[in-house]
Amino acid sequence: MYKFEVLNVNDDKWSEIISKANIYDFHHTQCFHKIEKNNDTALLCVLFFDDDFIAFPILVREIPNTDYFDCTSVYGYGGPISSCSFDVISNYQISCFQNEMITFFKKRRIISAFSRLHPLIQSEKIFSGFGNIIKLNKIVAIDLSLSLPDQRVQYRKSNKHGVNKLRRNGFSVVEAEGDIEIDAFLQIYKETMERVDASDNYFFNKKYFYNFLKNNCFKNKLLLVKKEEEIVAGGIFTFANNIMQYHLSGTNQKYLKEAPMQLLLDEARLIGTELGFNFFNLGGGFGGSDNDSLFDFKAGFSKLRFQYCVWQFISDKKKYDELVIENNSSGDNSFFPQYRS
Repeated sequence: MYKFEVLNVNDDKWSEIISKANIYDFHHTQCFHKIEKNNDTALLCVLFFDDDFIAFPILVREIPNTDYFDCTSVYGYGGPISSCSFDVISNYQISCFQNEMITFFKKRRIISAFSRLHPLIQSEKIFSGFGNIIKLNKIVAIDLSLSLPDQRVQYRKSNKHGVNKLRRNGFSVVEAEGDIEIDAFLQIYKETMERVDASDNYFFNKKYFYNFLKNNCFKNKLLLVKKEEEIVAGGIFTFANNIMQYHLSGTNQKYLKEAPMQLLLDEARLIGTELGFNFFNLGGGFGGSDNDSLFDFKAGFSKLRFQYCVWQFISDKKKYDELVIENNSSGDNSFFPQYRS
């Protein structure tokens, strides 16, 4: 026997379920979905079977000028989680989950669904025969269960030299202590995104950062690189379950040549190791390619890679095709859902 339930983001049961998952990240938490939902509806779809469950957080969005909806995932990595390993979930349980999701989509007039999948959780099995899994780029992670010397031996030679040089030249890493330092970081982050011509998805307002840093669902640290008393770079790092995550960062343009992010990531992995986390997820690159500069920078810290995938599903093909034509978007087949291109 099984039971399917859909929880609103204000339901305290959301956090209770997430806390019982075999593995999860901050992206799955109730707080992060409250921060990310904007005008969308954040929901947690849960299939309970015996003492276990499969849980799938989504954001339901209105499709403009229609009475239909679609759904997506939060910024970063989402996808299903479970109380047990995905390797041991049966085909019957997967079939029940998929059937319940299809029924839910039809009931809520949701014509398409999209989700970024967490590369360290590897939940793709849940979507077997259910929509499409698209492999994108690889992400870089540091295995924090290794000894500190064994972690460092995977560093690119230039990174080892860079970290040592930064320390010799008086750069240090501290944790932000108050709003003044948070605001200084926000300015550096904004200038960095403008400098690299990042997409709109990488720009967040002040409220987002404060809600994120002061949430009560998952731990995080804003680490700053300083030269004497000047903040030259910074990054937000999250700590949830066994996963440490490199979230958002920026560097003062005046110090780009010194590459202070090398020292920041080195100090961050020391903190993660000391706290007993299993993995430090550095993420991928800006352009969805293993060859871009951001990916290349992260790749200098570890040889460990995980595959990043997304899931796409069309629940109402007829209406989907109609919207593509109505929005004159039939030319861009790579964007999903195509009618939003």
